[in-house]
Amino acid sequence: MPKSRRSNRTLVPQARQALDQMKYEIANELNIPTHLIQGDYWGNLSARDCGSVGGNMVKRMIEAAQASLAATTMAGVRQGFQEFVPSQDLTGTTWQGNYPTQ
Repeated sequence: MPKSRRSNRTLVPQARQALDQMKYEIANELNIPTHLIQGDYWGNLSARDCGSVGGNMVKRMIEAAQASLAATTMAGVRQGFQEFVPSQDLTGTTWQGNYPTQ
């Protein structure tokens, strides 16, 4: 029988402290008794409570990733548009359809 492997390792070790902080913040928001937690041991809490904390952590990380992706995409679109359209002073320009007239 193969040895069991721990699959919940942190992919970015520098994020460990931020993830732990998020875990406690969410537990407090959900009114979960954090005084029962001993160090990194959450075994004194119910599986339902731990699952709620983990589920909310995943939800927030997905929201943050989506917001970051949207911001990066918009910045790229803006930059591409500015490179494609030469800088012009369109002050006082009138438009006929989609085309400027002077």
